[in-house]
Amino acid sequence: MKIFFDKYSHGGYGSTLLDPRWKRKRLEIIERDNYRCIICKSDKFLEVHHRQYHFSKSKNSFKYPWEYPSHLMITLCRRCHQKGHRLYKVPIKYIE
Repeated sequence: MKIFFDKYSHGGYGSTLLDPRWKRKRLEIIERDNYRCIICKSDKFLEVHHRQYHFSKSKNSFKYPWEYPSHLMITLCRRCHQKGHRLYKVPIKYIE
């Protein structure tokens, strides 16, 4: 996913997590999911998981995290999020 990082000038993907647009989108998803992990129902250490990534061939980069439609994001606790990434690869959809 290195190409994704090239869109940002300060620290790669991690810096996008500080962007106000991501903070708003993240809160929107967590609120929608009632401040709970959708798997174990925990309300601790909540994170937002992208169910797929979109790679633009014409721009040679991934979308910004906040540009995805809400139905492609879910709230997970840190434990379930890490477990999911260990078990499954997030699919990439290639778009023009």
